[in-house]
Amino acid sequence: MIAYLRGVYTELTPTAVLVECAGVGYSVAISLTTYTALSGKKEGKILITEIIREDAHLLYGFATAAEQELFRHLMSVSGVGPNTARIILSSYPPNELTSIITLGQIEPLKAIKGIGLKSAQRILVDLRGKLPALDEGDSPMTTISTSTSRGVKVQPLESTTPQEAVSALKMLGYPEAAAQKVVRQLIASDPTISVEELIKQGLKLL
Repeated sequence: MIAYLRGVYTELTPTAVLVECAGVGYSVAISLTTYTALSGKKEGKILITEIIREDAHLLYGFATAAEQELFRHLMSVSGVGPNTARIILSSYPPNELTSIITLGQIEPLKAIKGIGLKSAQRILVDLRGKLPALDEGDSPMTTISTSTSRGVKVQPLESTTPQEAVSALKMLGYPEAAAQKVVRQLIASDPTISVEELIKQGLKLL
């Protein structure tokens, strides 16, 4: 069982990272939260949760132990698979998701793709009281979102940003046409929006 990988990040997208270790490349599925934490880094350590099936051997990676623990808790809920857990973790940073569950807030969960009323209720019932408190530093996305909202100057969109956002949303299970429509709307309202925020807001609108 792989506990973690330490190596060079040869490719990084909002949904996956390719980690090269001793000449072997491992394709690792990640959430938007982990993507934000790894952005700008050339190498490092990423925590791994392996899911072995008859037809697939899947690796899910996490920048922090807190996010990995949330992933495992979500996976313990009936009806929540790894991809749905990853979408949930891409929709809300760890500390915000923990607060939502701890406070029993059903509407934010229902707003996530694939989470209906019954699924949201199961998550709240099964996990409420089981999640540990998170340190402020456990959510890199929170820091980035906060600094951006306070008026930190960001660079104009690169030509690949809309395509990267649409590709990430497709990988998370959204139809391409719907993803393109939402991405265009978000860019029209804020041309300087970052790819991380573009995907995060897209997840809430689709």
